[in-house]
Amino acid sequence: MFKLKCDDFLIYDEATGTYSMSPEQQVRDETERNRWKNTGWSIFKDWRLYIMLIPMLFVYFFWKYMPMYELMGCFKNPTNLDTLPVADQKWVGLQYFFELFTGANSWKFWMSFRNTFATAFYGLLFGFPMPIILALFFNEVKSNIARSVMQVCVYLPKFLSTVIVTSLALILFRGSMGGIQSIGIVSTVFGWFGANKELLDQGLVTTSQYYRAIYIITDLWEHAGYDSIVFFAAVIAVSPTSYEAAQIDGAGKMAQMRYVVIPSILSTVVIMLIMKIGSLLSVGYEKIYLLLVDGDRSSSYEVANTVSTLANEWSSPETRIEGGRALGTAAEMLNNLIGMILVIGANKIARKASNVSLY
Repeated sequence: MFKLKCDDFLIYDEATGTYSMSPEQQVRDETERNRWKNTGWSIFKDWRLYIMLIPMLFVYFFWKYMPMYELMGCFKNPTNLDTLPVADQKWVGLQYFFELFTGANSWKFWMSFRNTFATAFYGLLFGFPMPIILALFFNEVKSNIARSVMQVCVYLPKFLSTVIVTSLALILFRGSMGGIQSIGIVSTVFGWFGANKELLDQGLVTTSQYYRAIYIITDLWEHAGYDSIVFFAAVIAVSPTSYEAAQIDGAGKMAQMRYVVIPSILSTVVIMLIMKIGSLLSVGYEKIYLLLVDGDRSSSYEVANTVSTLANEWSSPETRIEGGRALGTAAEMLNNLIGMILVIGANKIARKASNVSLY
């Protein structure tokens, strides 16, 4: 620990043999003395903004921080089929994590984890470039009216509920169910090209061959347009002089995108990619349950079952697995820990490769 001397922040006058404080140091000292006073005055001056912040603080406290108390359930031993509160349960350490890896139901966990990673990986592979492509496309549309209409059309699915999106998917890809209902439009087109009649009768959504593709396509249709807003904002922020310089050098539209637009928005792309990797394994169970109308009886359940659906299944009151709630909590916690490790790793790689990082 270094020691400060008067010479470090005071000016010595050799004629009088005294020290004096520079104007810059006086300003710094005055700011430090009145720091809390200035902070209080700033809060008082903008009190309306802080009042608007209170509801969000309540939301984060009750829906983000309070549920963390239940995470202790994966380190404790519940009895009576998980009916005891978490505070009354016995501490068992990492027992349920070992059961996930090597227990009697470990095969279900590994199957669900494999499906979660595969679904998330394909969603990232096909879902991340599409908003960038849409943003580049919108930038090339010269008519403001046409661009506004197209943007509204691609943003609209984001504001539809998951129930509506899955209902549309079921209508398009459903089978005839032995002639009980009309076959879906897309299933009909598949039939024109010689698809298996048994497959069409069952429905494409409830088959292991097509379920994952349908899930990715509907998710892409729902989120790609809305996710392009960030990239479009980065694209329109590119200086027009950069385009003019590229045109003088003889660059066409594709060359301008490659050498001007993409390098200019690279930092935004890297940050959004890191954030996307953070939610890579966060595949919710709502859409899966809505698509699988037959639940466990569906033939696509072997590729549709994810960590979230498995945790919900084990944690439900109807489960007969002893310690099911603790196993479900442990599975979700392990899934989130892997997601955190992926974010940290992706951030370090991005910082070393492109000198751009999230933190």
